Amino acid sequence: MKRNLAQFFTVLAAVMLLGGTVLETTAHARAGSSRSIGSRGSRSYSRPASPSSQPSQQYSPTPSPYQPQQSGGFLRSMAGGLAGGMLGSMLFRGTGNAGSGGMGGGGIGFFEILLLAGIGYLIYRFIKKKRADSTLNSYTQGAYQDSGAAPVYNTSYQDNQPQTGGVDAGLSHIRQMDGSFDENRFNDTAMDVFFKIQGAWMNRDLTPVSGLLTDEMKRIFQEDLDKLKRDKQINRLENIAVRNVEIEEAWQESGQDFITTLIYANLLDYTTDDTSGAVVSGSKTDPVKFEEYWTFTRPVGNNPWRLSAISQK
Repeated sequence: MKRNLAQFFTVLAAVMLLGGTVLETTAHARAGSSRSIGSRGSRSYSRPASPSSQPSQQYSPTPSPYQPQQSGGFLRSMAGGLAGGMLGSMLFRGTGNAGSGGMGGGGIGFFEILLLAGIGYLIYRFIKKKRADSTLNSYTQGAYQDSGAAPVYNTSYQDNQPQTGGVDAGLSHIRQMDGSFDENRFNDTAMDVFFKIQGAWMNRDLTPVSGLLTDEMKRIFQEDLDKLKRDKQINRLENIAVRNVEIEEAWQESGQDFITTLIYANLLDYTTDDTSGAVVSGSKTDPVKFEEYWTFTRPVGNNPWRLSAISQK
């Protein structure tokens, strides 16, 4: 009995570890699938800052394009091997000693189960961080891979760096190149884009919003929609209400304007089977409330804004 319980809790810990790696992408199915996607320039892997915390924000230079790239697949295999080895060792130790009879046999105790779960969580966090670092490295490396050219060091380094300071300073820099920029009008535009993208997402057709997305966001959304079509499912979004839109960050870098907004909204978010209409995930009656950072970018000046990233709060 003791051995069976030990095995059960060990397997449960393993399932929790594996489930954690896909939790972010299955939470909800709305556009973006409740995960962080896209690019925020040099701030892609920093948490969007609130206005009160921005004055102390410091820019961290992009890693060298020739920094060795970590392989997400290798790390996942290594983590799986470690977790599998620990599980196998504990299980076989328990079953091997069980044959010797008595309560003095092996098996794993409650402390060891907690230890295994903790190690599994640390492995998951390690993989997640390395995956983000790997994506950033591959992005900065791409400019040199095709040509094989040596790195070129920009003599106007400061011109390509994001300006520091709070929201007001960032908006002031944007107004210098676009005297017609208005913060309230921008918030209205961000809200309109939010509604349009959610509508196109539910219709599984990005054509109407193609001009509102960067190429990267368009590709990510299309891959998600293609998966829904393969699974013969439709993600339905109803009763969408945006409660608040607030600018959280504004800056310029490399000839681009960037503005990150915090969108607070609620909606009904559920997925149905394409054939039967049965609900396969989500709820038709319980609304989902959420806050997400939506980042928009454009070439400096009076140019159209496009969605470049969605980040989770």
